[in-house]
Amino acid sequence: MQRFWAAVLLCTATAGLAGPATAQTADTISQKLPEDLNVLFWTQDQRDAAFRTMENVPKVVVHTVKAGDPVYPLPEGQPIDLGLDVDAYMAEQRNAGLIIVQDGKVRLEKYALGYGAAGRWTSFSVAKSFTSTLVGAAVKDGSIKSLDDKVTVYIPGLRGSAYDDVSVRQLLTMTSGIKWNEDYTDPKSDVAQFNLQKPVAGEDITVSYMKTLPREAPAGSKWVYKTGETNLIGVLVSSATGKTLSDYLSEKVWKPFGMEQDAVWMLGPTGHEISGCCLSASLKDYARFGEFILNGGVAGGQKVVPDDWLPAATTKQADIDLPGRGYGYQWWTNDDGSFAAQGIFGQGIFIDPARKLVIASNGNWPTATDPEGVGKAREAFYKAVQAAVDREAK
Repeated sequence: MQRFWAAVLLCTATAGLAGPATAQTADTISQKLPEDLNVLFWTQDQRDAAFRTMENVPKVVVHTVKAGDPVYPLPEGQPIDLGLDVDAYMAEQRNAGLIIVQDGKVRLEKYALGYGAAGRWTSFSVAKSFTSTLVGAAVKDGSIKSLDDKVTVYIPGLRGSAYDDVSVRQLLTMTSGIKWNEDYTDPKSDVAQFNLQKPVAGEDITVSYMKTLPREAPAGSKWVYKTGETNLIGVLVSSATGKTLSDYLSEKVWKPFGMEQDAVWMLGPTGHEISGCCLSASLKDYARFGEFILNGGVAGGQKVVPDDWLPAATTKQADIDLPGRGYGYQWWTNDDGSFAAQGIFGQGIFIDPARKLVIASNGNWPTATDPEGVGKAREAFYKAVQAAVDREAK
């Protein structure tokens, strides 16, 4: 069990069935996924099966994010002319699903790998942007008083550690200055080790590990991508609100905005949602989350986050040493005003407010990350969609 969770958490960086899985499907997956096999080394067929039904992988436990009525409409719009072969692009990306929503209308929607609109697909690190939004909701509710509060106000188990000097804001922007190794090829790295220790009664396993880490730079001075810190953010939100992340997401977004299907969120060994990973939802509901963000974080007629939350969350708060790009509050930002949630193996939600554009994709890339291959091709696809929208506007 511990090895399986380490494998899942190892996959939370940068990061078919046409309907709900059946018992037969769960049996098939059980045969395909030995617990001693790291997710990064599952075969492509094993990933195809597991990504669309992670809740049925043996020993995985989830909480349900309940949907509600009425469903937020995504009407069909005029098909968009991209001037490229979309089927070939999807095959190259190994996309299971691709949807383009522009000005509130579906301009393109395609599925592959045996996946369909009625199914769910795992998010990997796309979940980080959902977790960030729940921080905004907790600030709006008054459960989190200020982003400048120290993290230890909400997670007392971190007191006496290097996190004494870290604010909620610095956790959101991954600028804590705490030393962390996110090398997925190194079995001794923090991302490989932090979920392998023996749980401590009454304490989230992430807290148990993170409080042992040393400081390498002053808080706020250095950006380092740390999946463990997003998991801390989830603990913080649950502690501040007294609610599970699944219930809070359902209450604040999933029900009032009108998501079409229930989602599920995988739990770690000590019973908390793995907030840096592992939310599973339908492709259209990922797109609806993009629409929720485009609409200013309003659900059911109520503003879910403070007025200044999304402008800050989705613009550069930290320099990541990539020209034209940055990091906000658990969102990857672009200097042109667009931003994205991204997960390994091709999961993504790209949002461009200027063009009222949302592109959601689920997939199973041949490798977890490939910034110079399929990653660069995906960025080129986003730009092709932007260019097509601009042509139409002339």
